[in-house]
Amino acid sequence: MSETSSLIGGPAPAGSAITLYNHPSADYAAKVHAAIELLKAAAIEHPGKVVQATSLGVEDMVLTDLIARYQLPIAIGTLETGMLHPETAALIGAIETHYADAGLHVEVYKPVDEAAIAFVQQHGDKAMYESIDLRKACCGIRKLEPLGRMLAERSAWITGLRREQSNNRGDMAARELDDKGRTKFNPLIEWTWGDVWHYVSVNHVPYNPLHDQFMPSIGCAPCTRAIAVGEDFRAGRWWWEDENSKECGLHVKQHGDA
Repeated sequence: MSETSSLIGGPAPAGSAITLYNHPSADYAAKVHAAIELLKAAAIEHPGKVVQATSLGVEDMVLTDLIARYQLPIAIGTLETGMLHPETAALIGAIETHYADAGLHVEVYKPVDEAAIAFVQQHGDKAMYESIDLRKACCGIRKLEPLGRMLAERSAWITGLRREQSNNRGDMAARELDDKGRTKFNPLIEWTWGDVWHYVSVNHVPYNPLHDQFMPSIGCAPCTRAIAVGEDFRAGRWWWEDENSKECGLHVKQHGDA
């Protein structure tokens, strides 16, 4: 693996996310160990049937780094929705370059062209602002259907969800079942924002430069904005909607443990 510390490389500049947020918790080392052990368990329990579904956000970049660093037989997949920021899309190639020694390949899943085109023709390219139903329909075409293809032959998947990201994720566990009965592993569930950035800093993990522009949670370009000091972590996602609506349907929980 190369020694770059950002998407472009080089030391963290003043005002960067690393400089601002690199504050590990007292039990940081224990959290890293627990994440590694859970990733190893996922690989052992689901040989050839587990994928890291990366959003290309900083949490997922940490998980990709751990998978590469420990040479774990876990596939890496992402959703190229057709509406990502250029900086986000560029990370797909950056991952394969940065982790070339580990032989990482990123599986890319895109929406069905005909469905995406028909949606825009019928509702316009700003439909997501008009109603929650239209926004979720857009997410369904650009995210949920491609995710279904990613997971079709898999029995488990790995996410970068953290408990402190939002109220909707407060009761998620490190290991649970999704709505299809697959095992879903959330190795960073107990990590803080400071833990994530400390890991990035110490291990020179490439990350989306939009994080340096006060975008902690990055999705499609029309649905992401920078947040102000004091705003909630996910305030920049679907900011025109009520807080309880701010999920796209990727993380639907099934009651019961895996």
